[in-house]
Amino acid sequence: MYNAIDLAKYIVTECYSKENPISNLQLQKILYFVQRDFLLRDDIAFLESIEAWQFGPVVPVVYYHFCGYGAMPITDKYSVNISEEDKTYIDKIVDEKSTMNPWDLVAETHKPNGAWEKVYDNGAGNHNVISIELIKEAG
Repeated sequence: MYNAIDLAKYIVTECYSKENPISNLQLQKILYFVQRDFLLRDDIAFLESIEAWQFGPVVPVVYYHFCGYGAMPITDKYSVNISEEDKTYIDKIVDEKSTMNPWDLVAETHKPNGAWEKVYDNGAGNHNVISIELIKEAG
């Protein structure tokens, strides 16, 4: 298990190194998919909460760490200790999701009966936590 900030830094660095820097919006969705996929293999990527915000799932601590970039690409590089096995697993998600249009990522996390939609509930659940169990169950 990792710290969400460290995973975010790894993802940002990977994208920047591949000349495909991502925005905070994209980063939030990629983190969500990393957590979901770890949960599907009965593991947890990070313990920090994921909340249902207007544009999809958000890890607040990571959002506020990178919010200075606004909607611009994050162009920092970091050195983060991630196991080689997990890097391989995370890189597959990053490679697939980082090339998608940010709004397609939002749409994917807004799928009907998905975890975000169940919690967000047309705005009634704005900023409420999406439980680990619900992410695993409803994606």
